[in-house]
Formats: sequence, structure tokens, C-alpha cells
Amino acid sequence: MVFNTLSVGTAVTPTVIETYFSHYLKRKPLRQKPTAHVSYHEGLQLIRRFLDYASYHTVEDIQAFTSQWVPNPHWVRVEAVTIPQKAIDEAADTLIAQLGHKGVDRIGGNKWWQWRREGGNLIAEWVEMRADHDMRKQTKEACKRIMLYVHGGISLPAGAILISPWVDLTHSFPSVAGDASLDYIPSHGFLFRSSAAWPPPNTDDMEQIALHAVEKVVGEGMPRKSSQHERQVARDEAVQGFPADHKPDHLHPEANADNPAETEGAGVRPGNTIPGPGHDLSIMLDGKLVNIKDQIQIYTTNQLIAHPLVSPVLQPSLGGLPPLLILTGGGEVLRDEQIYLAHKAADPVKYPPGEEYLKDHPDAAETVHKWKPTDVQLQVWDDLCHVAPTLSFTRPAKFMYRSIAQFGAWALAKAQKTDIEIMDDDELSIISSGSNTDSDTSSELKKPRQEASAVKDGVGQGQAAATEQVGKAGEPLPAFKNHMIRQRVDRHGNIFPLGPPSSLPALQMPANEVGVIKPEPVRKWMNAKKEWDNKFAKEKRKVQKQRIDEMAKGYQGFGDDEVPPPSALAGRRGLNVEKEAKKGRSWGMSLWSLWGSSHDEKTIKREEKADKETETATASPPPPINGVTGPFKRRGTAPQQQQHSRSHSRRRRIVSYTGQSDPHIDEATPALELLHRRQQEAESTTSPQTLSHHPSFSPSPGASHLMSSPLPSPSPPISTTPAAATNHPLDSIAGTASLARPATGGKAFPFKLGTHLLGPEGRNASMVTLTSQMAVGMVTPGVE
Repeated sequence: MVFNTLSVGTAVTPTVIETYFSHYLKRKPLRQKPTAHVSYHEGLQLIRRFLDYASYHTVEDIQAFTSQWVPNPHWVRVEAVTIPQKAIDEAADTLIAQLGHKGVDRIGGNKWWQWRREGGNLIAEWVEMRADHDMRKQTKEACKRIMLYVHGGISLPAGAILISPWVDLTHSFPSVAGDASLDYIPSHGFLFRSSAAWPPPNTDDMEQIALHAVEKVVGEGMPRKSSQHERQVARDEAVQGFPADHKPDHLHPEANADNPAETEGAGVRPGNTIPGPGHDLSIMLDGKLVNIKDQIQIYTTNQLIAHPLVSPVLQPSLGGLPPLLILTGGGEVLRDEQIYLAHKAADPVKYPPGEEYLKDHPDAAETVHKWKPTDVQLQVWDDLCHVAPTLSFTRPAKFMYRSIAQFGAWALAKAQKTDIEIMDDDELSIISSGSNTDSDTSSELKKPRQEASAVKDGVGQGQAAATEQVGKAGEPLPAFKNHMIRQRVDRHGNIFPLGPPSSLPALQMPANEVGVIKPEPVRKWMNAKKEWDNKFAKEKRKVQKQRIDEMAKGYQGFGDDEVPPPSALAGRRGLNVEKEAKKGRSWGMSLWSLWGSSHDEKTIKREEKADKETETATASPPPPINGVTGPFKRRGTAPQQQQHSRSHSRRRRIVSYTGQSDPHIDEATPALELLHRRQQEAESTTSPQTLSHHPSFSPSPGASHLMSSPLPSPSPPISTTPAAATNHPLDSIAGTASLARPATGGKAFPFKLGTHLLGPEGRNASMVTLTSQMAVGMVTPGVE
């Protein structure tokens, strides 16, 4: 069966049309769901249909289709680079050291997984907006807004953005047992038509292949006096790969059948439910002990699905990592493992590995306490599917991208300890301007929701009011509390507090149950696999005969100690290995990319139009006071100096407010404590000249006793000469609890400011305006 753009288009087009009409004819069930947006509804159904259609084809067909070249949008510059072999070898040595001797034996050696076919270079890509690249070439400035994409990751980047990470291949968390009604991932997992790549032969298959004939094994391998029924059972087991013991009397199935996931008992549950080397998985289902011989996950063997490098939730500690943003769809089947991952990273001691893991890794207990907690921003998005940004043309995905941009800019600024220039595109953004191409009205989009529903899909939500909306690139992150920012986000981008850990099923899992296979996911997989095995039984037997012929001709090995898994291409290299095929253009993926980037293209056109309007000379805003003009800084020069550079008047800068060097200060340190520390620093300094050279001080005229920020400023120091007559020295802040009226030069302004609006530096937007418009050195809240 052909699998190409035409066949895929023919398969999915009826679904798109049907979804469009059903969306408007049956809208009531879709209310308050992301599917209330017609684009999201169509996109979700399209991916579901694509995956269903793909399951009737081979893995090779899918890989060939999805790995084709897809053109980049013309406004994005991509430069491909080849990772040097030296760097690859160094990475392999690091991995071998991490695995240790025992780990290397467990994965089957240290050579086979380093093999690549001729022409199969490891390619990375530098990705940059073309406009930024052109500007950078003109100004000769260092590059601060560019991304290196390496499939597989690099060590210790500025931060990591994990979008629906797949972190538990044992499927041990409760959400995997759900019905997946809001997700496109099949509840039974991924299944495909039989081929040389998938499913791989199990141990029984390998024995049969070694004897050079499946039918001969089924016949002569059985006792000569075996009945026809026994022969049929053997034949079925050869096809399905999970024989069942119907009378496991020695395991007392009546007392232990179908142990629920939320109970203790991994040590007493019958069968081998903890993946590991040296045994097949087995589990009690409906009073029968089922032995699982066939490989479940495409990614790796059953013996390795619980390896910490495969399932990170089983790492002894996830502390010591760079800041993480974890985006989770509230409707996806993998939701719980992602929530668990976030909390484990932020509090490794509270979520240690189970007893069985500690038995095999006695040093793990020490590792739990070795690394400090990781800063994690966790966002659980109401009812969204797995990797929702895939549906980039939908409104919920646009809000997700906005959150990604905010965290990315913050992480870059924090890591580089400098400011990052960000496009001020509120007037250009469809989300910000309220422009609507979806089924929601503009008034609904502009009106933030006030209350959240109680509980949805196991995520405790309470009745808390929305605290804010998803931020934009350039805006500071909320303060980390206990190394976490815990948020729940609805489809309109409104943010609510995520329910307490006690309300989240993911966090009620005992440590001994994490990484233990559960009955319900296995049952779903087995039922679907039976259907597929019967449907493609002929193909499977044909593949087995093909393997017999290949084995007779001989394979290329890697050495006596190398045992590649059956699913690995390295394990079935023939004597003549073909070169890596050159990738052609995927018209199907190109159309998908074109659909997804249509919003970006419209934004780019609006930006170009705005750029032309701003090319006329404009006066720059007043120079920043104390190096800070609020969360952002506009690019500018001296007062009244003319600018003609591209859209500089619509650019702003983010300053990382978490780059302090004091080890006793972190993101959770209260603002008043930071202010007190800075006052102590100022008082201990002997002269303004000394202050101007302090690495974390950017002084303002006459303000030697109060700094605008407790963090290093990227701006050059401002002169410490006496202020002009209109630039009054700051009034000291006394009686902090009753701050209400701003004052300068000993005189109070005739209005009050609410103290709850003050930022982390004792300032808010109104005070920033006063600073820039009233020609004062600094405005501070005064005493009532």
C-alpha cells in the first residue's frame, strides 16, 4: 500500500470536511473545550486520522515520509552544520562512563549504537530570524538571539523547554489508563503493519529463525504425539508473542489479580512487572498470568524501558539541571508522568527512586542529596493534547508559543547575564490585538475568565480566580516558590494556580510503583495487538522467512561482546549495506508547514509594514534611570538623537533579574530583603566613585542610598555628578507597611498608589511614567 502525499491527503480530507460540518452542527459538547476552536478541532481530528492511516503501513514507510526535507519559511534563516566526529566520539565516551560496565552489558555493548550508515552524518542547524541576521551583519553585533538545534540535545544549555516530554515508557502513571478522548495518541499505543523493522522478533522467533523454518519449528519442535490443538496454540503464540498460563496456582491469582496502580505491592505482585534484564515481563490479567515476549515500545526493548536514561522519572535525582519549562496538555495520556517529572526535578528528596531501583543502584541514595533542586516552571494547559504546538495554526497553540518565548528570553538573559532585545509586537500580534479567525468572538477573547472549574481529568483546579495571562517575551517570570512556578492555563491564556500536590493523582504514586507496568495499559495494548497480528499474520510470516534468508547469507557483526537488539538496524546489517538515501521534498509536510506558518507570515507582513512607517526619524525616549525603565528597555541613544535603524522604536529589552552572585539570594527572596541588602551595600561604600565601579551597582543622580534593582544592570554607569535642580534626591522609604503616596525632593504628589501594585523594586508602571515624564531623578512611594 502506497504511503505518500496523495494517499495521505486522500485519507484525511474526508475527516477534515466531516469535522468542519459537525463542529457547527454539534457545538454544545465542545463548549469550554479547546475543540470549541474550529481550527483546533480540525487539527486534532486530522492528526488522529493520520496516525490511524499510518498504522496500516510499515515503520519504514512512516520514517521515509516524515524524514523528508521540508522547506523553511523565507523569513527564517537556517544554516546546517555537520557535527564533527570528534565531538560524537567524546559524547559516546561520556555516555559509556555514565553507563558503567554493568550498564554497557545491559544495552548490548558499546559499539553497535555508534554505527552509522555511509552518508548518515549528524546534522545540526543554526536557526535565526532572517531580519535579525541581516541586522546583525550590518551592526557587527554579537549574536544573542539564535538557536542551535541538535536532535538529542546538548549538555547544560541556558534552559530547557520540554513540550509534553515522554518520560516513562513503562506507562506506570494513572493518566495512561484513561480513554484518550482529548488526545490524538492512541490509548493502546502505536501499532504498525509487519515489516523487517517492526515488530522485531522475540526470543522464540529468533530460535525459530535459527532453525531456518517457522513451520518446521512449529511442527518438529513440538512433541511428535502432540495434538492438533497443541500445534494450533504454538502457531498462535508464534504470531502473537504473549502466551498465557490459565492456571497459575502457585501465584494465587485470586488474591492478587489486577493489582491497582495506586496500591503498594510491587514486591508481592505476581509475575515480573518490573522491567529489567534477564527475564520477560509478565502480569496477571483476569486471573491469568500473561507472559509478554513481544517488544512493546518501538524505542527500545522491554528490558530497557525502565532504564533511567530511557525513562527519566526513574533517575535517582533530576536536581542540578538548568531552569526548565515543562508544558503539559491537561487532556493528554502522558500528563501525569510530566507533572511528576516537574515536581521531582524541583524537589529530588521528596520524590526518590523506589526500593527495587536502590537495590540495583546502591549509590543512588547519595545522588538524591547530591544536587540542588532545579528551578521548574510547570504549566498544565486545560484539555490540550500531546505537543499542542504541533497545531501551530490554532489559538491555544499561539498562547503556548507566547509562554515558550517568555521563558526562552528569560533563560537567555539569565544565562548570559545581559539584556536580550525583543520585538515589541503587541500591535502586530493576532492574540494581543484581539483579531479573530476562529469560532470565538473577540469580546470573549478580551474578557478574562474569573473562575476556574473544580476538577478536570484528575487535575485539581479549585475555584480560584485567574491571576494573570500568559506572558510575552521580555516580561519577567513570576517568582519561584520552592523552586517551582506552578500554573494551570486555560485555552484563552488565563493563568490559574495549579492545585496543591495532594490533589494531583500523579503525585500520590508510591515510589515503589513508579516504573512498574500496570494491568490496564497492558490490556489495551494486548487487545489492539491481537487485532493487528491477525490482520497482518501473513506479512509477519513472510518477514520471518525473509530473516531466515538473510541469516543464511550472514550478517556483519561488531565483535563477540556486541549484541544489538533485534529492532536495531545495526543488528541486521547485511554483507552489502546501502548508503543513506538522499532525502527528497515532502509535499505533504510542506503543506502542513504552510498551513501552520500562515499566521506567522501575516505577522511578518504586518511587521514589515510597521517598519516602513517607523523609518522616519523619531526622537529616542529619555535615557533610562539607574539602567532600568521597568521590565523592558527600549533601544535608544542620547536624548533627541535621531534613529533610522530598522524598527528599533518597537524593540524592547529584557533584563534577567536572577543573575545575582550572592549565594543566599534566589528567586524566592522577598523584595524587601533584597532592598535591605542593597541598602547595606550602599552604606558600606565610601564614595560615589567607588559605587560606580561596584559590579552590581548602576547609580542614579543623588541616589547613593537606594538602588533600583538588587541585580547587576547591563547598562553603562550613569554619571554621579550632582543632579540638576529638577532632579531631586530620593526620599528614603520609611514605614514600609503604609506606603501609599509617591514623593520626590521631600514633596508628595497629590495622589496615592496602591501598595499591592508595587513591583519587586518598590515601583510600578505609574512610577516608571513619573520617572520619565516629570524629569525627576527617581520617584519613590512616600509615607501616608
